[in-house]
Amino acid sequence: MSTTPRTTAAASSGAAAQPSRRKILGSIAATAVAVVGWNTVDQSWATAAEAAGNADVVPVPGLVGTLETTPAVVDSFGKDFGHLWDAASNKPWAVLRPGGIDDIVKIVNYARTNGIKVAVNGQGGTGADIESHSVYGQARVPGGISIDAKGMSKILSIGSDHAVVEAGVTWGQLTDATLAVGKTPPALPDYLYISVGGTISIGGIGGTVQKHGLLCDTVQAIDIITGDGKLVTATPWLRPELFNAALSGGGQVGIIVRVNVKLLPAPKRSVIFSLFYADLETYLTDSEKVLADGRFQVHAGEMLQKPDGSGWRYKMEVGATYDTTPPDRARLLADLKDVRADALIEDVSYRDYMFRLDAYETYLKESGHWYTPKPWLSMFLPASKTKAFMKLVERELTADSLGGGFLLFYPYFTSKIKRPLAMQPAESVGYLFDLLRFPNPGEPGIQGMLDQNRRLYDIAVSMGAKRYLVGSIPNMTRADWKCHFGNRWSGFLNAKAKYDPKNLFTPGQGFFA
Repeated sequence: MSTTPRTTAAASSGAAAQPSRRKILGSIAATAVAVVGWNTVDQSWATAAEAAGNADVVPVPGLVGTLETTPAVVDSFGKDFGHLWDAASNKPWAVLRPGGIDDIVKIVNYARTNGIKVAVNGQGGTGADIESHSVYGQARVPGGISIDAKGMSKILSIGSDHAVVEAGVTWGQLTDATLAVGKTPPALPDYLYISVGGTISIGGIGGTVQKHGLLCDTVQAIDIITGDGKLVTATPWLRPELFNAALSGGGQVGIIVRVNVKLLPAPKRSVIFSLFYADLETYLTDSEKVLADGRFQVHAGEMLQKPDGSGWRYKMEVGATYDTTPPDRARLLADLKDVRADALIEDVSYRDYMFRLDAYETYLKESGHWYTPKPWLSMFLPASKTKAFMKLVERELTADSLGGGFLLFYPYFTSKIKRPLAMQPAESVGYLFDLLRFPNPGEPGIQGMLDQNRRLYDIAVSMGAKRYLVGSIPNMTRADWKCHFGNRWSGFLNAKAKYDPKNLFTPGQGFFA
């Protein structure tokens, strides 16, 4: 990735390119009649016959890739992993399968000229289950153009301390490519089959947050197409305002197309300790103890049902990595509470641990949980209020509340979070609260779960919590978002006005509605 601005002729001029004789569009309407332009009056795509002599139709620029309007395609881009939105009423008018970054530049210019909304769709997942991995319509763009991130999924280079990738590359692709040369990204999500660009746009969190921050904190530079149709590079030193608004800004200031991600030497193996706690207080004490002294390289945890179903217990999942000499297990556990009796300890390859959710994904698909609605709730809690909030959660939730899912819950240092729009509690230690419900198939109480999310969110906010930008919280208003972003709201508004003056990008987030 360069450290100087990158533009194209189309981007520099701000004008839409003329249609190419070789390819105007690829796959089009169900009748296979080519769409050649946008009718600015009817707000619909026009065929060649409809465009002939019609001054209201603006020709689509020539593309290397395709712009698709078939019902099956636009319907599939109207839904997401959460299955909480009606695809029919949220589908885009068209889907861009870019043949290169220049196609995206052209489409952004075209959208800007014609007042069409645009959003990138990460298209994550495995096998035939490829879709947006937002869960509450964050990537939807009703009546607009959805950009398929799979059209920009090349790993461009892997160096000694960084990799440059297109934004549609998944973390799984990047992990395997870097491990092949003995490297790894410092921070990875738990589920690896999601796009780099989409993840850093909302932050990205995993079990190394206590050492390396969010995934977006490991990004050193981005190439991004702004709302004026220009492709530029942004870093912490070059266009820092744009850089900081793009990372954890929910896709509001541009389309990230290339990413420079930091790399570190990859360990070969990990010893993973699953330590179980019968009560919340002991779990909090030990979790903050190992956070403070940094003895583990991986630190996660969760709240889960007791084996007899009588209530809740807690699991601290921590890992010590190594190359040749395994760590001293007894020393690592010596000053923790008496959790060794039922501890599970595994020595696994580093790759096996990073891809540990593969088997769980298979289970969720076989059981049907993968395909149910996802009323998720993701927040960052201040440590001083965590005990009180979790006591409330223990009373609120039941085993059926989780279905086949889980509740991730563990501490981290808020000082490790560097990007200003990744809002954090005003304390030195925060706790991730990540209620990832996979309801049982046929579960009738989805709306009740959404209502519960809203109630828990409001209580948490009153305690000083901040929202993580994934999740399903109904009825978020502009006032809610203003409260969320706090003293950074005005700066965010200014960045939006500067880099997306026509308000084109990612309307599904609803920040400014």
